[in-house]
Amino acid sequence: MTNLKKAMMVGLTMAASQAWAQTALTADQAERCATRLSIALTGKAPTTALMSNPAPQDGTMTLINGADFQERFSRFVNSALNDDPGATSVEDAAYHMTKYVLANDLKWEEAFIGQYRVEQPPTPQGGQQPPVAVVADPNGVGYFRSPAWLVRYAGNEEAGIKIATAFRLMQNTIGLKLVPSTNAPGADISATGRQATGCRACHYDSWFALDKVASILTIKRTATNGNVTFGPKPAASADILGQTGVVDDKDLVTRLVKSEAFEFRACRLAFEFLYGRPELTCEGPVFDRCMTAFKADGKIQSAIAAVAQDQTFCQ
Repeated sequence: MTNLKKAMMVGLTMAASQAWAQTALTADQAERCATRLSIALTGKAPTTALMSNPAPQDGTMTLINGADFQERFSRFVNSALNDDPGATSVEDAAYHMTKYVLANDLKWEEAFIGQYRVEQPPTPQGGQQPPVAVVADPNGVGYFRSPAWLVRYAGNEEAGIKIATAFRLMQNTIGLKLVPSTNAPGADISATGRQATGCRACHYDSWFALDKVASILTIKRTATNGNVTFGPKPAASADILGQTGVVDDKDLVTRLVKSEAFEFRACRLAFEFLYGRPELTCEGPVFDRCMTAFKADGKIQSAIAAVAQDQTFCQ
């Protein structure tokens, strides 16, 4: 097992999937289940039809395929992949891309490696500003090369090294979590300082070595008027993620998305969306079913449905 997989799998016992059957619900139980299911998936009270359904979980996919779910889950993903809302709508690229993927019934990986970008179309003279759009882009890497996203997460490293971008690429795809070792005033955060004890583990020595990842990303350049542009990447390739020869952001993200860690992250998102928390160790069988469902078609809807349709969700 690679270091990347180990990092994501720690703390969860993945039990073998088992056949299971829904037990019949009483009328009161069915109503409570319908309420929980509808509020969790759409944020709204259940319809009369769902409330009168003796097996409300049979209607899970109908809810998931609706516009209310698409809006609710897109907002959830945006909050999970960003610390704060964007200053403008176009900065919330994860929201717009998630909604596009759901509306078009695409694989979840398309949000991260699909040939798209998120942009704010220009406002016509004398007209109203058009809505933010997801557009086809043969050079696109999901939303990661969207102009507003690039500027938002370019960071402020003194030499323009995009450490913030490096972290976000991994956090967004596989859920990487890091805690800064120091924020003391006057701390040396230069390239030399980041090689010191207490910093170099995350920046140079680990499988996710932030400086190594950033070395294959373009360099941030800030003009005197504040405009941000991007220059050539410092390194031709880097040995990261326990792999060799990663050449750029597209190669990096593709390797992340094709890893088991990405599948694990998808099911963890499903649990966090439905339960408001990560999975518990005792929920290994449900998590296993989620992983199986997600691997089958690559769609986040299938991962969420696997958890929401499990009999434990309505207990």
